[in-house]
Amino acid sequence: QVQLVESGGGLVQAGGSLKLSCAASGRIFSGNVMGWFRQPPGKEREFVATIRWSGSSIYYADSVKGRFTISRDNAKNTVYLQMNSLKPEDTAVYYCAFGPGGGSYVYTGQSSYNYWGQGTQVTVSS
Repeated sequence: QVQLVESGGGLVQAGGSLKLSCAASGRIFSGNVMGWFRQPPGKEREFVATIRWSGSSIYYADSVKGRFTISRDNAKNTVYLQMNSLKPEDTAVYYCAFGPGGGSYVYTGQSSYNYWGQGTQVTVSS
């Protein structure tokens, strides 16, 4: 069992920055993976970024590449999503997710994750 708690969402102007945090508790191993997903208003939830707890296998959606950075602090069991140069189209509920990993893949599909946080709202005004 893994519990995830997100924080750091809010309202920001276009061009601004926000840093999301996801604190994890439970049985976590270096091969497990963490992902960030988002659900814009009226749209399906989509992949944003992923990282293994070992720090490897970092991958981003094309829409956020070069603007967002995923990282983790193993001592704090926390994964972060630093979001810079925010755009109105980044407005969404952001979710962190935990998956067992176990292979040599990059996990971008929602079905690869079996624990989810409650979500945090990010609103970018123009």
